[in-house]
Amino acid sequence: MSVRGEYDSMEYGDAPESAAEALAWLVDQGDRFGQFINGAFGAPGAGFDAVNPASGEVLATLSAATQDDLNSAVSAAAKAQRKWASMRGAGRARHLDALARVFANNARLCAVMEVLDTGRPIGAVRDGDLAQVERQFQHHASLARLIDSELPGRVPLGVCAVILPSRMPLVVLARKLGPALAAGNSVIVKPSQWASLSALLFADLCRQAGMPKGVVNILTGDAALGERLACQEAIDMVGFAGSLAAGRALRRATAGTGKALLLEMDAAESFVVFEDADLDSAVEALAQRYDNPHRLLVQESVAERFHQKLRNRMEQLRVGEPLDRCTDIGAMANPAGRGRMADLIARAGGDLFVPVRPSPGGQYHRPALISGLAPADPAMHLDIRGPVAVQMSFRTPQEALQLGNNTGHAGAVSLWSETLSLVLDLAPRLAAGVVWINATGLTDAAAPHGGLREAGFGRGGGWDGLVHYTAANGKPRPLPRSEPFASANGTHASEHAPEVSDATLFIAGRQVRPGGYCRNVHDKAGRILGQVALAGASDVGAAVGAAHNAADWSRRSGRDRARVLLAMSHALAARKDDLSSIINNLTGGRSGEKEIATAIERLFTYAAKADTIAARAPGVQMHGLTVAERAPVGVIGAICPDEAPLLGLVSVLAPILAMGNRAVLLASEAYPLLAPELALIFECLQMPPGAVNLLTGCHADLAPAMARHMEIDALWCFSSSDLSAMIERESAEAMKRTWVNDGHARDWFGAQGEDPEFLDKATMIRTIWLPAGI
Repeated sequence: MSVRGEYDSMEYGDAPESAAEALAWLVDQGDRFGQFINGAFGAPGAGFDAVNPASGEVLATLSAATQDDLNSAVSAAAKAQRKWASMRGAGRARHLDALARVFANNARLCAVMEVLDTGRPIGAVRDGDLAQVERQFQHHASLARLIDSELPGRVPLGVCAVILPSRMPLVVLARKLGPALAAGNSVIVKPSQWASLSALLFADLCRQAGMPKGVVNILTGDAALGERLACQEAIDMVGFAGSLAAGRALRRATAGTGKALLLEMDAAESFVVFEDADLDSAVEALAQRYDNPHRLLVQESVAERFHQKLRNRMEQLRVGEPLDRCTDIGAMANPAGRGRMADLIARAGGDLFVPVRPSPGGQYHRPALISGLAPADPAMHLDIRGPVAVQMSFRTPQEALQLGNNTGHAGAVSLWSETLSLVLDLAPRLAAGVVWINATGLTDAAAPHGGLREAGFGRGGGWDGLVHYTAANGKPRPLPRSEPFASANGTHASEHAPEVSDATLFIAGRQVRPGGYCRNVHDKAGRILGQVALAGASDVGAAVGAAHNAADWSRRSGRDRARVLLAMSHALAARKDDLSSIINNLTGGRSGEKEIATAIERLFTYAAKADTIAARAPGVQMHGLTVAERAPVGVIGAICPDEAPLLGLVSVLAPILAMGNRAVLLASEAYPLLAPELALIFECLQMPPGAVNLLTGCHADLAPAMARHMEIDALWCFSSSDLSAMIERESAEAMKRTWVNDGHARDWFGAQGEDPEFLDKATMIRTIWLPAGI
């Protein structure tokens, strides 16, 4: 045999990692675990087995948490949280530093336990996951030390529930616990029933690190336990990672409770390969992460070459014992995951390639490639975990952009091209929370990460992630219902009422007649001031369509958007006398002049912010450039406040426009007669038709249509009507970002009217990674 023949026929030798230390730890615990509450493991109860997915071996017996366990954990966490928060940032930083050191000292034990628990290959866990976990606690210890000066006026939310997935539970646990603990919250962790041992080992490490009792609690059980935990009244925030179906159910279950919610759903990474890419590097990067699902978009001119290289590399991937350091693809922790993947392969069209290597027994699945698919093929849009890649081709960069954004699972995208100008042009235009350029899988505790659409909402990493675990200091005030003035029998139109416009809606840059009816608007004395249009669901659809056609607004520079906001402020100033008179007649008060003056100043403020907010470079542990940019959310629907009808609308609209979004606004229901007057102003501004759309009508009737509309990317509600629960529940299907008032009042004339949260809700953070090397 030739030298080349000998080389090609060589096989990897075994390089097993010993599981003795991890198994000894399980034996020391008695191979049976109760719930970890208030710093100690309770007595084991009835429950279920923790099984090694690679071998089927029973590793330990876990207890299923009862309602009493749940109540005890919530009580212990609430009691511990008050003391933990009073420790201030520097004290919490010392504990997080100690936890990071204890974890580093037990890194090998944690790695082997994670492998036994989840079936992931030891190489991926040891070389990738462990460094991430330690970095999370170290970085958030630094943030905790600075939090009192960097986030003044912010306080912890309280008790956080963290629900973990079966894949990479230790990494997700660190991502959630790091910011939660740094901000001063206590935590109750509910690991997946298929992968709980890593979390229980982490509980033991918390004891060794001297974490105060009750700050970290662990409850084990099935999926129903997670929902029961999230719905506990004393839980203030829920951090979830898992399947899309479970995330939707959690969104519906917590609707209207006022709980903060961070959702991270399973999503396939998009992998876009252009014709000038280094194909060998792209194939190797994909192969190293083939245990993740991928959507492959390959330029047509190199598609066949790329596929052949990928198929050759897939033939070399080793599927087998996760504790072997030469294994590429391990077992799947969730037994149902293997069945879902097999079903996907059976139903998908296109060309299927699966290497002929035999698959070992257990919960394994050989890597699969399904190529030649069409954009509408269901396989291109499924949320699934496992070693599978689905592929379609494209001809031009513009087509690649359209196909890349044609998915509900907008998580992360990896771009491969040697033309830097091409990928830097495409990266900011992708609907993705993370973009890697000629790389994949890069992450750091200092860099924001997260998904969009059905990949979830909320952010982790750095200050952008930490702020989600805090709330503004102060007790909220209840918001009374604002009712329009009723008609006084026998009265006619007011002789002193200002002349008002026709009963129209403002859609696509012009005033249009409504598809529904109109109603009279009265002053305090019951006299008719004019008529206002009552929009219907068809009008909502027309407004959303117009907003989507105005995408050019999102591509304008911050300075251009600032000019429009300044022009709006000048137009308000020119009409301040008649507008303040309308406000006073509508509300029966005398705040019109103050409302106009405050609205003008607010527009000046957001014009300045539009002109000055810039991307930043997080301090990550990578040679190269990482940029975190604030990008527009897209189309934002907003139900405007009833109180302060003009100022409230301007306070909502200004940040939406300043950050490059398009708006579908529903004006005050109680005092809507200002909407036609504002439409006259909007018509004269240099905006694309559809950048602002203004509707009037019943909030309770139109809110469901806005919440269910799949093309509205975010929905805000400041109505005095009780709509918060309905909006959060109906938005769950599209995993729409929502911001509701939960029946709490806001001081629109004060600092709350221009709270930094407006800019946060009006933007998504996209992190672009550009590694460098020679």
